[in-house]
Amino acid sequence: MGKIITIANQKGGVGKTTTAVNLAACIAAAEKKTLLVDTDPQSNATSALGIETAIEGRSAYEVIVEGLAVSTTVQQTEMPFLSIIPSHINLVGAEVEMVELEDRAQRLRNALVTIHNDYDFIFIDCPPSLGLLTLNGLTAADSVLIPVQCEYYALEGLGQLLNTINMVKKQMNEHLDIEGVLLTMYDSRLRLSNQIVEEVRRYFGEKVFKSVVTRNVRLSEAPSFGKPIILYDAISVGTRNYMELAQELLAQNDHQIVTT
Repeated sequence: MGKIITIANQKGGVGKTTTAVNLAACIAAAEKKTLLVDTDPQSNATSALGIETAIEGRSAYEVIVEGLAVSTTVQQTEMPFLSIIPSHINLVGAEVEMVELEDRAQRLRNALVTIHNDYDFIFIDCPPSLGLLTLNGLTAADSVLIPVQCEYYALEGLGQLLNTINMVKKQMNEHLDIEGVLLTMYDSRLRLSNQIVEEVRRYFGEKVFKSVVTRNVRLSEAPSFGKPIILYDAISVGTRNYMELAQELLAQNDHQIVTT
């Protein structure tokens, strides 16, 4: 059985989608069958993998809101082991449409259970909010990966996210765990970055990944070319950072990985 990891942080600009795209790509590069589910209405993860738009009527919107069979929405990317369920702008209004649905927080979980065994890893990219779409991501997941930027106010709002995670664990998904906290946008030249690293490690302890994602121009350029960093510039610092993270993630989940 594959593992479902939701990548969430209600704070924008922390490297959430960058992590979703590039971690998924690096896991796929290790020949693990990988699926990325883009539930952010901005569709940045979708375009970052070279998918310009979802096939008409076959996106995460139809899966979550309309109950469309999830297998019909999966699109293959440029990488052999990496597929994606693309997002669509219709997701902007999804939370309003879902309010009156009885199983509104379990829509994604109910959908993914039908393909759970087809992948080694399923990554869910959430919007930068704690609304129903993120709630669906947390309810569907085995664990949550939290990107935290090495900038001022890094821990701002994390208490609210942790409260939401605990609420989901108590009421809807008792098996939900924190996969790890990932430090992003790290600049070793800045004293502030080093202070944030110390603060986050003190706050989360062993839950903080050893791998750190540094500021990297190539990493910022890659999405505009519709490629994950490993295809855009295989020797960049960004590729090395996310390959290290992928190796760390694979190591700590080795017992859960399906042999393919």
